[in-house]
Amino acid sequence: MENNKKGQSISSRFNQKLLYAVFLILILLFASLVFFVRQDKEARLVNLSDRVVKNFRMGLDYEMVDLLSFSMALSEDGQLKNALSSENESRGYKILSNISNRFKKYTHLKSLRLQVLTPDFFIFARSWNEGFEGMPIWWFRDDLDSVNEKKQPKVGMETGRLLTFKTTVPIRSGDKILGYLEVIKFIDEFAIKLRKKGIELFALMDEKYLEQAELMRDFPILDEYVIANQNYNEQFIDKIEMLKWDALKAKNYVYQEDILYLYEPMYNGKNKQIGVYLLAIPEDTLQIYEKDEQDISFFTQFSSDDIEKVVDQWEHPYGSFRSKVDKDLIELLPKLQKEDKLHLEAKAHTMLNNYTKNELIDIILDSSHKEKKTGEVR
Repeated sequence: MENNKKGQSISSRFNQKLLYAVFLILILLFASLVFFVRQDKEARLVNLSDRVVKNFRMGLDYEMVDLLSFSMALSEDGQLKNALSSENESRGYKILSNISNRFKKYTHLKSLRLQVLTPDFFIFARSWNEGFEGMPIWWFRDDLDSVNEKKQPKVGMETGRLLTFKTTVPIRSGDKILGYLEVIKFIDEFAIKLRKKGIELFALMDEKYLEQAELMRDFPILDEYVIANQNYNEQFIDKIEMLKWDALKAKNYVYQEDILYLYEPMYNGKNKQIGVYLLAIPEDTLQIYEKDEQDISFFTQFSSDDIEKVVDQWEHPYGSFRSKVDKDLIELLPKLQKEDKLHLEAKAHTMLNNYTKNELIDIILDSSHKEKKTGEVR
C-alpha cells in the first residue's frame, strides 16, 4: 500500500512537471510567433518605405528636370532678349504674362510663374504683376550667390517669400549675359500628383526661414516646421500631432493607426537642408503597392544625372563640333546617296582638317553611328 502511494506521488509530480514544461514550451512558441510576426511586419514596412522613398526622390528629380528643360528653352526667346536689350520692362511683362497664360491654359503647368532679373539681380519683369520693376531681389535670395559666381543654370526647391520649385537660367546674347530667367512652380502641384497615387504630402519648411518668407507667416506650424503646401490634407493634422517625432526622425518612418509616415530631408539647390518632406500613406494604398511586383512608379522618371546632362547640353549644344553648321554637315552625309556625297565629302574633309586630334577623337566617341572604325587619327 505504501509503495502504491509512493508510485502515485512520483507520477503526480512527473505529470506536474510535464504540465509546466508544456506550458513553458507554449509560452516560448507564442513569444517566438509574436517576435517573427513583428519582424515580418517590420521587414514589410522597411521594404515599402524604401520603395516609396526611392520613387518619391525620382519624382522630385523629374520635377526639377522638367522645369529646367522648360526654362532653358524659354531663355532663348528672341522677343524676351530684345526687351532686355532695349530695357523695355513693359514689353517684358507682356511677353512673360502671355507665355504664362498659354502654358496654364494648355499644359499641366497650372501654377507657373516667370520673372526676369537684370544681371545684377534686380527685377526686370514678372508674369504675375507689374510695379516691382527695379526692386532688388538679391538681399533675401541666398541661392543667387552660386548663380552670380558660376553663371550657370540652377534648379532646386528654394525658400523665398514662398517655398517653390525654382530654376534660374542665364539669358545670353553670345558671350554676354543680358539677365536671368526664373521659372517658378508651387509645390502644391506636386502634392496633387502624389494624392492621385494615394499619398498625402506635407512639405515642412524650417521655421527659421520665416524671416524672409513673409507670405508664409500665417501658415500653420507643425513641430517647428511651417507647412508650405497650402493644399495639405487637414484630416491628417490631429494624427500627425500625435506622432512620436523622435522615433520618426530616428528611423525615418513610423506606422501608426494604419498609416505609414515617411520622413525625408528637404534640400535646396545648394544641397543645404531647409526642411523635411512628410509623407502619409494609408494601409489600403500600401496594399495596392505591395501587390505590384515592380517598383512603384509615380511619374515619368528622371535622375539627378539627367539634370547634369540637360545643363551640359545647354553649355555644349553642338557636342564636340565647333558649330551647328559643322555638326549638321557630318550628320547629313550618311543620309545622302553616293552620287550626292562627293561635293559635301570634300567640304567635310576640308572642315575636319582644321580640327585638332583630340577634337576628332571626341567626335568619333560621341558619334551615334555604331560603325566599326579602324585605323588611327592622323
